[in-house]
Amino acid sequence: MRRTTRAAAVLIGVAGLALAGCAGGGDDDAPDGQAGGEGGGGGDQVTLTVATFNEFGYEELFEQYMTENPNITIEHTKADTADNARDALRNSLGANAGAADIEAVEVDWLVEFMQYPDKFADLSSPEVEGRWLDWKVDAATTDDGKLIGYGTDIGPEAICYRADLVEAAGFPSDREGFAEWIGDSWESYFAAGREFVAASDSAWYDSAGALWQGMTNQIEVPYETPEGEIIAATNPEVRAAYDAVLKASVEDGLSAHLGQWSTDWAQSFQGDEFATMLCPGWMLGIIEGNAAGIEGWDIANVFPGGGGNWGGSYLTVPAQGDHVEEAIALAQWLTAPEQQIQAFLAKGTFPSQPAAYEDPALVDSTNAFFNDAPTGQIFIDRANAVEFQPYKGPNYFVINTAIQDAITRVDVDGSADAESSWAQFVSDVEAIG
Repeated sequence: MRRTTRAAAVLIGVAGLALAGCAGGGDDDAPDGQAGGEGGGGGDQVTLTVATFNEFGYEELFEQYMTENPNITIEHTKADTADNARDALRNSLGANAGAADIEAVEVDWLVEFMQYPDKFADLSSPEVEGRWLDWKVDAATTDDGKLIGYGTDIGPEAICYRADLVEAAGFPSDREGFAEWIGDSWESYFAAGREFVAASDSAWYDSAGALWQGMTNQIEVPYETPEGEIIAATNPEVRAAYDAVLKASVEDGLSAHLGQWSTDWAQSFQGDEFATMLCPGWMLGIIEGNAAGIEGWDIANVFPGGGGNWGGSYLTVPAQGDHVEEAIALAQWLTAPEQQIQAFLAKGTFPSQPAAYEDPALVDSTNAFFNDAPTGQIFIDRANAVEFQPYKGPNYFVINTAIQDAITRVDVDGSADAESSWAQFVSDVEAIG
């Protein structure tokens, strides 16, 4: 109930944004942001604050930008979770003060802030036209053509796995053999999991909640229609996915019953708790950080259901800032293909810029922690397998939180069965209005 109560508070908090005064927009003639050029803000000393979460891979890029623009000082704040970053930005925009000069926004809650475009600088510019995948730009563009965010990464998904645990259980552990064994459907992935848990003391995957993200990202219209109708509790595709993930997790015993992003989940990487997990590019840095010192991780060029995109973010520039022009220049530079390739090499955040996909630095990149896997080519292939992006309306975050709570009650807490937890989810959705 804790997060259900919080979800209701989220609705109140977001609604409060509409009551706050709106700041003016940004400068449509912002500079191109090339390091060493005028994008650094001329000769005046300027401190730019940047707020991100999880791992964006920007630490070395910040140092590079400051070296090439000696008048710029960058102060970086990294929230421990995306949820906390969202809450902080919502509060700052509601108060019309306190936001960073550049605020990272995750795609699942971008749409909430798109309702208040005057709170952000317009980032549209001829210099960045054509830089990103079309759907990445469309998601951050208002009906009247205002660009709210510069795309950072996308989250094409593969499967990360502990090759040592798979091999010890007697199954193919090389990338190609593993991919063939688990197949490219959810049914074959679960079937391989049942074989694995019968031969191992480890679970098949980390979290039912994580699987939910992968499955729901393959539903074109999961929770709300473009016309604004909330269909989450009546959509047969949503219910079928809910039933499938909980049957596999609880009845078949494939889940490690960990709440993703919890302390227990983070600590589990130091043991042999599970063998596989859904793995968008940005997850690589998180796995490597949590699993430091553990050998055996690898990544396979396969994903149940064919393809899927989980997450990805944007850099926004709140209009309340004192250095909007300089912030736009930095955001442009950070999201250029060259810098996004460096971010991928640092933390696995896969670029949303098509020009990067033919750059040898990306195509030929490997990851030593994941057994020297050709991660660049793997994620290029996984990105090409994505056929669509789910429609995400303004209530997406709240509804998805409610169904994740429902799954957690069954898979992690054991406080409810699947049917009663679904009934609670239906009640939570009806309360949205």
